[in-house]
Amino acid sequence: MALFDHTIKTLEEKLHNKEINVQDLVSASYERIQKVEKDVKAFITLNEEQAREKAKKLDETGAGNEKLFGIPVGIKDNIMTKGLRTTCASQFLSNFNDPLYDATVINKLEAENAVTIGKLNMDEFAMGSSTETSSYAKTRNPWNTDYVPGGSSGGSAAAVAAGEVLFALGSDTGGSIRQPASFCGVVGLKPTYGRVSRFGLVAFASSLDQIGPITRTVEDNARVLEIIAGHDAMDSTSANVDVEKYTESLTGDVKGLKIAVPKEYIGEGVNPEVREAVMHALKQYEAMGATWEEVSLPHSKYAVATYYLLSSSEASANLARFDGVRYGVRSEKAKTMEEMFKLSRSEGFGEEVKRRIMLGTFALSSGYYDAYYKKAQKVRTLIKNDFDEIFQKYDVVMGPTNPTTAFKIGEKIDDPLTMYTNDILTIPVNLAGVPGISIPCGFSSEGLPIGLQIIGKPFAESTVYRAAHAFEQQTTYHQKQPQLGGANK
Repeated sequence: MALFDHTIKTLEEKLHNKEINVQDLVSASYERIQKVEKDVKAFITLNEEQAREKAKKLDETGAGNEKLFGIPVGIKDNIMTKGLRTTCASQFLSNFNDPLYDATVINKLEAENAVTIGKLNMDEFAMGSSTETSSYAKTRNPWNTDYVPGGSSGGSAAAVAAGEVLFALGSDTGGSIRQPASFCGVVGLKPTYGRVSRFGLVAFASSLDQIGPITRTVEDNARVLEIIAGHDAMDSTSANVDVEKYTESLTGDVKGLKIAVPKEYIGEGVNPEVREAVMHALKQYEAMGATWEEVSLPHSKYAVATYYLLSSSEASANLARFDGVRYGVRSEKAKTMEEMFKLSRSEGFGEEVKRRIMLGTFALSSGYYDAYYKKAQKVRTLIKNDFDEIFQKYDVVMGPTNPTTAFKIGEKIDDPLTMYTNDILTIPVNLAGVPGISIPCGFSSEGLPIGLQIIGKPFAESTVYRAAHAFEQQTTYHQKQPQLGGANK
């Protein structure tokens, strides 16, 4: 069987009706990986022996009321998995083979008897927009393997798009779920900050990071969020807000929905094909009974600078713990304690991680803190206020997920500033702490996917899902499958 041809819901029905078993699903996942992984390179570590053993046990016990019973999942490699290597795609953690605990999201998936297939490639320590900064491999876009899958959750998006797993978990600090979802033609949600526990997520920027699901359909995405969302006493930033039944909001009805379209999101710098696809999507919403108006997010033009100052500052603090003493790879060249610190960090971290640590350390240093870090925090508040003002009148904000479609591997990696501006449309969502989703809304003339971003009020994931699902039901973009290395299927 091919995982491509099914949703989580249809597979759940087949499992309950005993038309298939969990071992069939797990075998289908690994067979697909064996077939395409040499081209896609989505995984860093596979979990085959344990996954097959778990599948056999699940078949013996049978399905209960679990919502993800036997469903194959891939996990981004910055989410802790007990006994399964967790590297953050860095050589610094290349020997971190046996983490002692599971992240809260992993415990929740285990409680629903999902089956972990393996750990997915990413930009090193989630710093990047193309999965090219990984120290293990460059993941490739399943729609055309000459192109990047996006980042930092590029392995997660590529694995779902290539049919290697039914769903994957990623993390989103400045667009790292939504941007690769857009590039790979899948559905990716960045939940409201605090909606999903960050306990067990290796921190990049603690005030921005958020774990979220990547799937092929909106309904599958909503189903996964129902499982992983919720308050967690192990995470001091976790919000004690009730988890809604998101799947019940998928009515297909958006009559009366008020949509705001920021002029900054469809103006200069946005590829004409991307703009055309988004405008066509807005016409589809009009036909379904929604209304939209152009608005302004005036401080969004400062979002990239604000984000990179704040995220790099937090990264500088978070990555200080990687010193070659407590865990990770220790330099064998060091002869003194000071050399051990210096050499372990210089050998263990890649160029992009070093660049951000240096920027963050500078921004936090004496004499520069007020001029850079403190000022960036004030601008962050202004960006959040822009969203608060718009949400007083509108239900959702819409626009492109990314100004362009996927770019070629190697095209931008040597130009950090150009790479940083690639996340210009996703970064404001993280700075404001609101939820955002990317869904497929078209294809470029080169056959590359285009993503539509839908942004909601804090903890209004139900509204975001309702809007996304209604559009999905009226289109067929989510049904298309990539022909690896070539054109659309």
